[in-house]
Amino acid sequence: MIVLSERWGKRSRTQWNLANSALCAAIQSGFWPVTFWPVTSMLRVGASVRIARFDDDRVGLVVGESIVDVTDVVEVSPGHWPPVGTVQLIAQFDRLRPALESALASRERHPISGVRLLTPIPWPSKVIAYPVNYHDHGHEMQASYRASNQGFFLKPPSSLSGPADPVVLPANPSREVHHESELAIVIGRTARDIDAADWQRYVFGYACLLDMVVRGREERVFRKAFDTFCPVGPWIVTADEVSDPASLGMRLWVNDELRQEANTRDLVLDIPGMVEMASAVMTLHPGDIIATGTPAGVGPVVDGDVIRIAIDQVGEMSVPVQQGISGHTPVFDTPYTPDIVKQR
Repeated sequence: MIVLSERWGKRSRTQWNLANSALCAAIQSGFWPVTFWPVTSMLRVGASVRIARFDDDRVGLVVGESIVDVTDVVEVSPGHWPPVGTVQLIAQFDRLRPALESALASRERHPISGVRLLTPIPWPSKVIAYPVNYHDHGHEMQASYRASNQGFFLKPPSSLSGPADPVVLPANPSREVHHESELAIVIGRTARDIDAADWQRYVFGYACLLDMVVRGREERVFRKAFDTFCPVGPWIVTADEVSDPASLGMRLWVNDELRQEANTRDLVLDIPGMVEMASAVMTLHPGDIIATGTPAGVGPVVDGDVIRIAIDQVGEMSVPVQQGISGHTPVFDTPYTPDIVKQR
């Protein structure tokens, strides 16, 4: 989504370009909607960029509390399979930007409260996840390894869900399902062997991510691959909107209980290191998602809970938890009680 922000202060080049182009397009076309801000305000605040999907796989630009449908600008049809609209937008953002700016200035707007937000990128080529990437989480799980010497694993795209979707617990009553709060890094360009010093050239933006897991000692991917076990949202914030991704506060609540609170400055393997490590092994493509790992405070969720995650400068989403009737496998019939040492 592209959101006109009410915040004052320093704006990025992308933001100023969006603001000025939208303003010029509105003036030239003679279109000046009543919800558009005055010239002085528009020029001073710039534009914040958010990308999201809504309703039946549509792509929108949001101005304040309103949304502009730009699905046709992205050159895909709603319901097209595979659902690659936002991936295409990310890959061709520079080419599409003039048309997006024009739409922002001239198209009809609808209340965002009247749409259903979906996971921003339902069809990445991969979701890369780094385990034990905060020391305090390593201590609570009594793990001797860290992401810096263990590497990463992959979650299937089919595990992705959105801010309006429930986390569905599989029918394995002998096991606990735990929440893990994480920052999602969205790749913007195809690349291989990225040097850590150049990481910013390849990151398009950020989102909130929950890495759900069935606790146990079985293969990690097996326990983290269930449908709805990777909620991402509520949108993608473009990289130029985040002043310092190495210092982002993150919090997670279950119902009203604060369970996780951390900052990305405490990552063991930092964002440049994660991008470098992943690209050393495989080619990264636009829309690929990197999950940074969870801090301490992981714990169980049950039917009826609501998980809320908030990350500074990125966004916030709340997802309900529901007990499902599918997903049973005899592998999880053996009870397992996680030996978690709570950290102060």
